[in-house]
Amino acid sequence: MATPLALLCLSSLLKIPGRTRREVALEITEININIRDEDKLKAFVNITFDDVFVIRGLKVIQGNSGLFVCMPSRKMPDGTYKDIAHPISNEFRQKMEALILSEYHRLVAEGTGVGAPE
Repeated sequence: MATPLALLCLSSLLKIPGRTRREVALEITEININIRDEDKLKAFVNITFDDVFVIRGLKVIQGNSGLFVCMPSRKMPDGTYKDIAHPISNEFRQKMEALILSEYHRLVAEGTGVGAPE
């Protein structure tokens, strides 16, 4: 879906030496969801900001207490995983997750989405 979905504000996130922190507004302009028919992995997600920056490889996971969104990560030599990209504030994470899960539920209800089970 290539429609503007939300305007999220990041407060005090720019840490540029010699400059003051400022607020940056990012618009989520696209959420692409590839629905999977697996036990725990429910979807792969790509999210675009301002039609100029994309984060690929987010996942919708079925956990013990419901669905949640995992950020893209890389497996480290010691076997642990480290996020490649992630929200800095919990408020931004919650807003982004809510938008992604809302779009996921909409696609599941419609029976649509790339790779949707038939």
